[in-house]
Amino acid sequence: MPESVKTIRLWQMVYLGKGASIVRQVIHAIISIALRLFFRRIEVVNVERVPQEGPLLFVLNHPNGLVDPALVFVSMPRRVSFLAKSTLYDNPLGAFLLRTFEILPVYRRIDPDARSESNAVTFDNCFELLRRGRCIAIFPEGISHDQPQLQKIKTGAARIALGAVSHPSESTGSLRETGLKIVPVGLYYTSKTSFRSEALIRYGEIFDVEPIELDANGEPPREAVALLTAKIETSLRSVTLNLETETELDAVLKAEALFSSVFENLIFKQTLTQTVRRLQDLAAKYALLEKNDPQKMLELNAKITRYETDLKASGITSESLSVLQHPTWYVFRYLVLRVIFLIVFSPLAIVGAIIHSPAYFFSNLLGRIFRTHDTDVAGSSSAIIASLGLMPLTWLIVSSVLWYYFDWQIALISVPVTILCGYVALRSSETLIDMRVWLKSVWLLFRQRALFFRLLVQRQSLQKEIGSLSKASQIIVPLPTASRNS
Repeated sequence: MPESVKTIRLWQMVYLGKGASIVRQVIHAIISIALRLFFRRIEVVNVERVPQEGPLLFVLNHPNGLVDPALVFVSMPRRVSFLAKSTLYDNPLGAFLLRTFEILPVYRRIDPDARSESNAVTFDNCFELLRRGRCIAIFPEGISHDQPQLQKIKTGAARIALGAVSHPSESTGSLRETGLKIVPVGLYYTSKTSFRSEALIRYGEIFDVEPIELDANGEPPREAVALLTAKIETSLRSVTLNLETETELDAVLKAEALFSSVFENLIFKQTLTQTVRRLQDLAAKYALLEKNDPQKMLELNAKITRYETDLKASGITSESLSVLQHPTWYVFRYLVLRVIFLIVFSPLAIVGAIIHSPAYFFSNLLGRIFRTHDTDVAGSSSAIIASLGLMPLTWLIVSSVLWYYFDWQIALISVPVTILCGYVALRSSETLIDMRVWLKSVWLLFRQRALFFRLLVQRQSLQKEIGSLSKASQIIVPLPTASRNS
């Protein structure tokens, strides 16, 4: 089934917060701005599959701490309530935000002072929300982590779904008539902690939850829970990247880099969705090849390593070789337009860089220091939360200084001007990074033409070899015959 790919813009994220309370709309807009500044691109796949009416249970993987629910919250076309670990309520500000956005607490056994019996109240609240046609999002792994594959799926999502459709309610009835659908959502980040990285939200195939007969205690039978949990896990695996070890992930990422192409500039690939599809395809092929022909797998990895060593020695990246795919006029136009942009906006960029450098530095520093929250990996959550405080503080300090030395009118005007300068500085730095890669590639092409073409031929050869893995991976290792065993 073909997939639709959209790059979500800031105004679209802010627009999705309409219709809620003023407080919720303001917080929604702030989170949208913070995420859109942190991520250079946010891509959404198959969002039109999400029904606009009726109860839905979204199930998601959990690779990036608080960023995961925030990202889905501001991009989802439906009003959604999340289930989150109860320890987030320990902070007064966090408790206020969680209640504002109708986030329900989950009491996990791994959390200190956990009261798992309180989950019964949370489950009842979930049932009522779903019976009213609302949406709930849950991370069935139960923990945010850095592993390259899904962790064991907990049974909570299945129990909520089965309980909602099977449990009668005196006030609203059950969901036997209206039905409940489960929507798998896969989250992927090019880098979870790097500023101006990219994020992908991928909606999978939606399926219905059938009502069942509850046991004597009013609980779904274990067999039914296990079957639905397995179905949830399978659906989540189809929209996420799963590898056994970090070594396998590194090998697949290196192989995928050989197929990366230029789109708009050298940092962007054609679409992030195409990258993830290719990674999933390569992961499946690598797993079969390693099982059926491990020696060939080792040889291929050795070739890729030699190629990367040659690239590093030449001072360019794999994507840089794609410059040759463009006509000379395109390269020339690209460089000229960006040089003009840098010259025209250089005053604003310099001012913006100077003013925002302390906030940028300390946000990244705090993100590196506070990498975890309880037992969960925080990812970029700490950096984004820090920037939400430090950036406005920067604007306030600038306006206060101007008010002291001049007057309040200049101080007031300085706030949007300071924000504009920061944004121009951000875009200028990205343009400089792109131009540096392009210029190094063009310089190498003219100064060391033979080396450039040798690397290009070497890459094309590896592309063909990796592309043929589909055939190689189907090799069946012969089993020992009876005569050899005797």
